[in-house]
Amino acid sequence: VRVDGKGFHKFTNDHNFEKPNDLAALNLMNDAAKGVMSELQDIFMAYGQSDEYSFIFKRSSTLYGRRSSKILSTVCSMFTSHYLFNWNKHFNDPLLYPPSFDARVVLYPTVRDVRNYFNWRQADCHINNLYNTCFWALVQDGNLSNSEAEKRLKGTFSADKNEILFAEFGVNYNELSEIYRKGSTIIWNENKSEDGRKRKVLKLLTCDIIGDSFWEDHASYLDTSLTD
Repeated sequence: VRVDGKGFHKFTNDHNFEKPNDLAALNLMNDAAKGVMSELQDIFMAYGQSDEYSFIFKRSSTLYGRRSSKILSTVCSMFTSHYLFNWNKHFNDPLLYPPSFDARVVLYPTVRDVRNYFNWRQADCHINNLYNTCFWALVQDGNLSNSEAEKRLKGTFSADKNEILFAEFGVNYNELSEIYRKGSTIIWNENKSEDGRKRKVLKLLTCDIIGDSFWEDHASYLDTSLTD
């Protein structure tokens, strides 16, 4: 299930989110995702970037009899509720109006399709963030208008954008926080309490999930069928 902010371009402008990235806003999205996973523990992994979050359910899940409409509406409703509930934890200014989210549910036929999906979403995070970082550097520090910045970046490749950032603004893109460049991944982990009992807890990661190492390093906490 993927949840997306509805009309979030206007919402982020109206609520003065920082450009190109607002850490408080990303942490709010992470808290909303954790809330969903805490309530629906058949979700074994979630990945978020910008105004979207993707949730992957265990292959063996029988939640709501695997009715897609029920799962879809529940995840979207829970995410929205937790986003609203946690707003004041991350922002001092009150909401001007309630945000809303839409969602879609997809049943992928193979393990490779699921891995490819996450590859796509993290690659999309990198592409969009590199563009936005460069765009807002040109506007905020380079004193270009929005249209001038768009024209400057038209037809450029990743190497060109990296060169603009470093040569003109002294920014090494690869040194920016991983949460901006790679997004947020949430998995279940196992901790021992003081009495020695094991309990499941949610773990937030900001790392590469395209390569095999992520899946191999966390195999014991992920759906084992996805490491086949």
